[in-house]
Amino acid sequence: MSIFEIDLAPVAQPRAARRGEPEPVSGAVDAMSPLRAERAALRERIVAGASEAVRRQHAQGKRTARERLELLLDPGSFTEIDMYRRQAAGARSGASRPHTDGVVAGSGTVHGRRVFVYAQDFTILGGSLGAAHAAKIHKVMDLAIATGAPLIGLNDSGGARIQEGVTALHGYGGIFRRNVQASGVVPQISVVMGPCAGGAAYSPALTDFTFMVRDTAKMYLTGPDVVEAVSGERVSHADLGGAQVHAERSGVATGVYDDEESCLEDVRYLVSLLPANNLDPAPRAACPAPDPDADVRPALAEIVPVAPNKPYDMRAVIAELVDDADFFELHEDWASNVVCALARIGGETVGVVGNQPMVLAGVLDRQASQKAARFVRFCDAFNISLVTLVDVPGFLPGAAQEHAGIIRHGAQLLYAYCEATVPRIQVIVRKAYGGAYIVMDSRSIGADLSLAWPTNEIAVMGAEGAVNVIHRRELAAARDPERLRAELAAEYTADLMHPYYAAERGLVDDVIDPVDTRSAVAAGLAMLRDKRTPPPQRKHGNVPL
Repeated sequence: MSIFEIDLAPVAQPRAARRGEPEPVSGAVDAMSPLRAERAALRERIVAGASEAVRRQHAQGKRTARERLELLLDPGSFTEIDMYRRQAAGARSGASRPHTDGVVAGSGTVHGRRVFVYAQDFTILGGSLGAAHAAKIHKVMDLAIATGAPLIGLNDSGGARIQEGVTALHGYGGIFRRNVQASGVVPQISVVMGPCAGGAAYSPALTDFTFMVRDTAKMYLTGPDVVEAVSGERVSHADLGGAQVHAERSGVATGVYDDEESCLEDVRYLVSLLPANNLDPAPRAACPAPDPDADVRPALAEIVPVAPNKPYDMRAVIAELVDDADFFELHEDWASNVVCALARIGGETVGVVGNQPMVLAGVLDRQASQKAARFVRFCDAFNISLVTLVDVPGFLPGAAQEHAGIIRHGAQLLYAYCEATVPRIQVIVRKAYGGAYIVMDSRSIGADLSLAWPTNEIAVMGAEGAVNVIHRRELAAARDPERLRAELAAEYTADLMHPYYAAERGLVDDVIDPVDTRSAVAAGLAMLRDKRTPPPQRKHGNVPL
């Protein structure tokens, strides 16, 4: 037969296959049955865990690693990897080498979307990290980066496994390096549900979001015993590194929850708002066709007082702007003078930054600057549009703030906005004074669209403060300085702070009716949806950390 000829003869098939019957294999069933039974029994033992250890875990008000994964992931979606992984023989002479090595790792779905996850198992070796334990986490992290899927870590560990020495520290280093490699590539979420001490605490600090469960979560670099031995200071676990400490004082905790169920439910909600990676868009929610009449929000004309020094809750403004009045606030208890939230407008995920007049009159201080800067950088990394609501009297004055580095921290927020290439919309709700006006995403630092309410006051400072500086000699010589101050302040306002002053100079694109803010922002987001800004040709900038 020529090599160019094709043999069309049917391929010979076994007789049993032609009859539609399986080809019998003598003795196969008898040989396979005990192996299958042995496998099933081993897997059952691994999944069940040690009953006494599970009982102790429950007695502490904590679920097991597998129970937590059942709460986090869609039912039946979990695919486990390295279930049989254990310490190398001889790693712990004379000790047992339990399967999983104290961490359950794999992949599943959240609202139908792929995530990779690991859950440390405190019932096995106290969830301590050794070489095998770390290798499983490394594998899951590598898969998350390679496939472009979010990474979620459930932390409940006694720390490095001392018996394994430097190999445990090497394992932590591999986790940290991968945290940095994944930063800005896939969303990373840490959930602290038990102890997370020593070097282990750095992984949550490197991730995008850190959730903690009240009473059971503890996170610190050095425990109370070491603190007392070194400094003589006596402090409890909760006061040193409890969830509330990290929510209110350190700013490490994105959110704190009373129980594991509500914590993991919010993790699921957060995942539903985020893109899978930096190349994919965030999932869009079903949204009715735009209706200008339905987008009119009369409450916005009532929430914000006209007087610039009267407080109101910026969260009420946000609720009127976003879909279903539903938004996910981050770091609610830390630096509360600025609000950072994820929400949807017209079905599209957006990041919202707003000054909070209910706290410190909405001034920017070093903590608020840090909080907002980190949020802006996250949104920019994952192509989430930014909406900035401005009502800021300036930066918080005082020696304490200056000595604590407010210049440097304020520069972090300035850097974050200047660097951001996502669609950016500024809404000046009321006052916007001094450098804080510039930093809160003004047109001068790259906002694509600047909108203002008729209540806007944009100036170097408030009218009365400006008059005190400009006319201090006249005021000092006046018979009635208060009357003269009021007259000069009214004149200054009329000349330099009227609602259309910035718009007349192109620094504000439109002065809008407050009730139309939602529709104006939605239209702006639609206009900017295809914005493309190529990054500058450089290795990276030098953020003022």
